[in-house]
Amino acid sequence: MTDLERFLAVMEYSNFDRVPNHELGVWAQTIPLWAEQGAPALTWDWFVKEDILGFDRREYTPVNFGMIPGFEVEVLERTDRYEVVRNSNGIVTRALIEGTVGGGRMCMDQYIGFPVANREDFRELKKRYVTALDQRHPSDWKETLLPGWRNRDYVLVLGRNCAAAGFYWRAREWMGTENLSYAWYDQPELMHEMMEFYADFTMAVAKPILDETDVEYFNLNEDFAMKNGPLLSPDTFRTFIFPHMKRLVEFFKSHGARYVLLDSDGNPEALIPLLMDAGIDCIWPLERASDMDPVRIRKKFGKSLRLMGGVDKRELAKGKAAIDAHLKALAPLVAEGGFIPTVDHTVPPDVSWDKFQYYMELKRKLLVGKL
Repeated sequence: MTDLERFLAVMEYSNFDRVPNHELGVWAQTIPLWAEQGAPALTWDWFVKEDILGFDRREYTPVNFGMIPGFEVEVLERTDRYEVVRNSNGIVTRALIEGTVGGGRMCMDQYIGFPVANREDFRELKKRYVTALDQRHPSDWKETLLPGWRNRDYVLVLGRNCAAAGFYWRAREWMGTENLSYAWYDQPELMHEMMEFYADFTMAVAKPILDETDVEYFNLNEDFAMKNGPLLSPDTFRTFIFPHMKRLVEFFKSHGARYVLLDSDGNPEALIPLLMDAGIDCIWPLERASDMDPVRIRKKFGKSLRLMGGVDKRELAKGKAAIDAHLKALAPLVAEGGFIPTVDHTVPPDVSWDKFQYYMELKRKLLVGKL
């Protein structure tokens, strides 16, 4: 089977030779450690493919859903321990310098300021989200990329991961988590305007691509949950996000996107019924530290909800016996279809290269039903 045929067969619970081999990536701090431990030269672009590890190929249409222009990046303060920076999204953070590798940090930044506090701020910010700009698509994509997309044997995804983000994600970027949590109640008109704008803008920017080719899926990155549950209630989701998510999903599916996926860290389980009602086909990465067990989730929500992820990164760090037991517990779900196992986020540095190699060796057996 081709990579495309295999992906569709698994997603449709049809006959397949094996389940696709996908992974998300690694922490920046993991890369130099694995090099010291003897890892070969890797591309590190694991969302696309990794030939050495046998990953199935995916390609992502280049689309810029972000601010044009972005804010000027500015270092506002720097000491020997931390730096305060305004990034291209207009967010001001204080971050520890120690342990930073390639822009990746060992701990969360402290968030200090955001570009939107009220309706006037948002209407000013919207000037950076003009849809009909040449910079949103490569100038020669129809000549250089479109012929390959139309004759592909691999999975084609609309936009790179996190390119379009999602409803909650964008609102959090604009306002910050705490401010957003109040704004649902204190500034409902603003929140309705934000959610409507996000849907309209995303559809308008995506339409030129979808007018020319179909895609296997579009991904909404939301990250709207923590360990014990969502960061907004089902009622808040239903009031503000659901109507616009539903029409966004309907737009994508009517314009050639076969599936719409949703990514959230933490435990978004309380929102899953609403996500399914909105037309979401698959959730990932099923963070096990937040009790997102894919076997349990399948039993609860059935085959209409496809699943990706669900391999506990903490188990990989424990060694061979733990990896054996963990993957064997997933074997029945893999055989059933509608589930593509991957590490439940990027791989941290406490997972050695040898342990990851062992995981990949065992996982290849899992994917062909021999575990």
